[in-house]
Amino acid sequence: MSRIAYYRVSTGDQSIEAQRNAIGGGFDREFCDEGVSGASIAASRGGFRELLEYVRDGDTVCVYAIDRLGRDALDVQSTVRDLMDKGVTVDVHGLGSIGRGVGELIVAVLAQVADMERQRIRERCADGRETAKASLAETGKTHRGKESMGRPKAADSKAVAQWRRDNKASIAETASQFDISVATVKRYCSSAVA
Repeated sequence: MSRIAYYRVSTGDQSIEAQRNAIGGGFDREFCDEGVSGASIAASRGGFRELLEYVRDGDTVCVYAIDRLGRDALDVQSTVRDLMDKGVTVDVHGLGSIGRGVGELIVAVLAQVADMERQRIRERCADGRETAKASLAETGKTHRGKESMGRPKAADSKAVAQWRRDNKASIAETASQFDISVATVKRYCSSAVA
């Protein structure tokens, strides 16, 4: 009987270390999927697929949160049920071991809540983008006083290119004059030519 850990993070710049620290150590095996979106079905993820091939009757799979196990409520429930059918115990940090009956009901509820929250986040982000775009289209400025969405420009690209031409300045001199990076000067000057 093995204690097995499974970790998943959605983006490559995230680390599984926070999950590892939260659920502790002492595992016989660890499987992980880094940079793998929760939108992908659990069984299609490389690390989780390896876990499914490895686990056997009597093992315990430990995860940080229920949403690490699937892309939506149905996938989570199916994944937990498949593990339980193999005789594997699923242990969720802060929730404990999940068994038949009440445990499955708790998984269903938590998975549905996680699924709803993911959907709400997606909707709020889309609504925010649409509001900003509409505001920009109507007024030429967004509700935060910006002229465009995204990261603000370090300087006016046309002014930088014009100053460099007028002063026959090098890229380094232009960068120093405007207190911007050499890469930014190159980008602004190349876009002014195009």
